[in-house]
Amino acid sequence: MLNLRSAALLALLAPTVLLAAAPVQERADRFLSLVNSGYQSLSRIEQEAQWKAATDVKPEHDAAAEVAGKARAAFNGNPAIIREAKELLAQRGDLTELQIRQLEKALLNAAEGPMTNPELVAKRIAAETAQNSTLNGFQFKLGGSNVVANDLDRILSKSTDLAARRAAWEASKLTGPALKPGLVNLVGLRNGCARELGHADYFALQTAGYGMSAAEMVKLNDEFLRELRPLYLQLHTWAKHELAKKFGQPVPKRIPAHWLNNRWAQEWGGLVDAAKLDSYFEKRDPAWVTKTAEQFWVGIGFPNLPASFWTKSDLFPAKPGEARLKNSHASCWHVDLENDIRSLMSVEPNQWWFNTAHHELGHAYYFIAYTRPEVPPLLRIGANPAFHEGVGELIGLASGQIPYLKAMNILPADFQADPTAILLDNALLHSVPFLFWASGTMTHWEADVYAGSLAPSEWNRRWWDHVAKFQGVEPPGGAGSRGEEFCDAATKTHINDNPCYYYSYAVATVLKFQFNDYLAKNILRQPPQNCNYAGNKEVGAFLRKMLEHGGTRDWRTLLKETTGEDLSTRAMRDYFAPLMAWLEQQNAGRQIGWE
Repeated sequence: MLNLRSAALLALLAPTVLLAAAPVQERADRFLSLVNSGYQSLSRIEQEAQWKAATDVKPEHDAAAEVAGKARAAFNGNPAIIREAKELLAQRGDLTELQIRQLEKALLNAAEGPMTNPELVAKRIAAETAQNSTLNGFQFKLGGSNVVANDLDRILSKSTDLAARRAAWEASKLTGPALKPGLVNLVGLRNGCARELGHADYFALQTAGYGMSAAEMVKLNDEFLRELRPLYLQLHTWAKHELAKKFGQPVPKRIPAHWLNNRWAQEWGGLVDAAKLDSYFEKRDPAWVTKTAEQFWVGIGFPNLPASFWTKSDLFPAKPGEARLKNSHASCWHVDLENDIRSLMSVEPNQWWFNTAHHELGHAYYFIAYTRPEVPPLLRIGANPAFHEGVGELIGLASGQIPYLKAMNILPADFQADPTAILLDNALLHSVPFLFWASGTMTHWEADVYAGSLAPSEWNRRWWDHVAKFQGVEPPGGAGSRGEEFCDAATKTHINDNPCYYYSYAVATVLKFQFNDYLAKNILRQPPQNCNYAGNKEVGAFLRKMLEHGGTRDWRTLLKETTGEDLSTRAMRDYFAPLMAWLEQQNAGRQIGWE
């Protein structure tokens, strides 16, 4: 049983008329004190259980995660909490902004598991647990042998044998059929939970975290695509000509998915030889990768990570022959909403994991910045969901800048970088194709499924329609070769365990360039494409001032105060302007795009 104070619980469940005589703010403070306490306690219990389920996939760990999820829902979605929060918000004119934000967050939490319909919530939690178990415990196979995701990625990164690449790509998609039945079930359950509290669907519930409707979010992402499409078409044209040359094939209209080194064509790394820096990382200890990411933050004025980070995190791949199965997707966890911060990764000494480790510790230091008494547990979150990812992306961008790599003695002091090659690699690997994947394919497919009630019998066709339209990519066997026996959308981790979220990564991609643009021009006074944050305490002070608020401020106001402008692709387009000019020269005489 949970150790909640019985008196406080009775006060919560008592008829609200007994509290009516108290001033509204006083009543709200008493209510929110209890809600924050219960929320933090139950979050810790659930996060601990989910951590075990993700790092050591076993039936008993799955069962514990399910029980913890039910306990969390029983509190967060309690009808008394929903009723009291709604009654208080009906008097919002008498409340403080901090109180209003907490009450609104409490209702968003309740909509994830509204106990006004306990049977529905129980079914959702059981289905989420089963889906995560299937996802985390899936055993990839290639050529009859067991492999892990890193093995498949290695083939796609290094092999020039198209048959081997196709085999690896197809092996990576075998999770889809295994996950589809659970996902079909979950779509209905998630929508049901959202509608219980008045949201149109689950997609709309998630965009409510931005204070936006589903239609407004899709429109925002379409605007990103419109503004960046000229650059993407130039990159796509250049890339497919380079890939055709590499593999000795005719230049296609759309890029075959197995030609690219990412399983979803969301990142197009490895195409720029002059930007390949893995040789400078390969002889390093994998532990050094994460330690270096910590030192980035310490150098700009933040504290060392809690000692428990290093004892409780799971940072490296499961060893060959090890019976334990773990989730392969990098993540960072704020287990107790205090000092228990952990990361789940599979770090190897290469440039990609160096960037990823810096990204994940961006989350960790965001946690550290807003874990303070002024920020109640309910609001120990990003200013909006994309802010967390935007900070991670910003630090990932900073970790790839040549001056930083020299300062950390990763590159020799006399290393001569080709600035165009570095900029091209940055665009391909971390930015432009990713945005067309996130704003295009992912956002539109999940909007179709959750808000548009797309029938499961059409899921894979619609998925590849979006990949073709937005990304200019097609499956290895050509258009129409992936039938409904597959479910290629479900092979993406977040489709299953963090749905209707990928537009946040798109917004984060835009934000990272705005943050970097401000830091480079106003603090570092260096070119945004070639700057170094290392050891600069002013950079640290800027970040701390932005991060320490958590979810206590309106994100639009905070962004305007921080960078001097509203959300905009302006900084991203400026960053890649020199590259755009170079691409137009390279692509002269070529058909641009795929239409």
